[in-house]
Amino acid sequence: MTAPHDVVTMGRIGVDIYPLQTGVPLQHVESFGKFLGGSATNVAVAASRLGRSTAVVTRTGDDPFGVYCHEALRGFGVDDRWVTPVRRYPTPVTFCEIFPPDDFPLYFYRQPKAPDLELRADELELPGIAAARIFWMTGTGLCAEPSRTATLAALAARGKGRAPDGVAATGAGPHGEGTAVATVFDLDWRPMFWGAGTDGELTEAEAAEAARPHYRAALAHATVAVGNLAECQVATGAREPRACAEALLAAGARLAVVKRGPAGVLAVHADGTTAQVPPHPVEVVNGLGAGDAFGGSLCHGLLAGWDLEYVMRYANAAGALVASRLACSSAMPAESEVEELLRG
Repeated sequence: MTAPHDVVTMGRIGVDIYPLQTGVPLQHVESFGKFLGGSATNVAVAASRLGRSTAVVTRTGDDPFGVYCHEALRGFGVDDRWVTPVRRYPTPVTFCEIFPPDDFPLYFYRQPKAPDLELRADELELPGIAAARIFWMTGTGLCAEPSRTATLAALAARGKGRAPDGVAATGAGPHGEGTAVATVFDLDWRPMFWGAGTDGELTEAEAAEAARPHYRAALAHATVAVGNLAECQVATGAREPRACAEALLAAGARLAVVKRGPAGVLAVHADGTTAQVPPHPVEVVNGLGAGDAFGGSLCHGLLAGWDLEYVMRYANAAGALVASRLACSSAMPAESEVEELLRG
């Protein structure tokens, strides 16, 4: 039997097609670069770049882009054994426009349905998910069946996956191999995946209301919840950062991480420990992968047993490095790069 992974993620995978020109509308872009993408996949890559053993649970199309995803995962050192093909749906492709410093429109091509939403509970390797030191899932996995049931089954397999109070989230000492450290819910709100803006079916507010019960069900299993203010509002109904954090804790998490953009990040643990960390200033090239770098680094810091404030500083620095680069997956930093930025 192989040793448990440090981090297992579950959720989106696909191909990012990013312009090689910045400040140019998509219709006028002349050249593009192809990169591995999908938030859960990027988090696994980010943690792998930091020296952690990682795997991703997802599905691709049975097509050349699916083959590319496998090759790219292996190239990044991510275990791809739980990435399986779906014959009837193509591997998703995502385009973006790049207007630094803060405008990066995304265009998702996931029709008629993304293969990652075809994950099925009875096909999951639940012992491997349960054994992972950190399990990371996303809100997108809850937006459709059978992925919703599969995601909740994976969470249930964790058995609340909790380390003793005060260990996983506050970093009270290093964690031994095989010790459950955290079950992380990346709130990952994408309203278009929930029917908002598609032929006028739902408004974004209506989509959020429809999603909230499913977010609540997942929060009941999570020990860590991570999201920006808009995502936290979808999950809890609260709007102010501290209120969002308190609502996430009340819903079941032990650690709430509220990303506030230019205002930095607020982290609140159920034991009362709080960290408020400003963003790390960089010249932004493409901000789309910063949150995934933050996520991989959050996992790395929790596994290392660092104190809460240093985990947030480190994750912010990793996110800043990726924001200063074009791509997402291939831009994920190594430990030495993050430490150098923190020293600077």
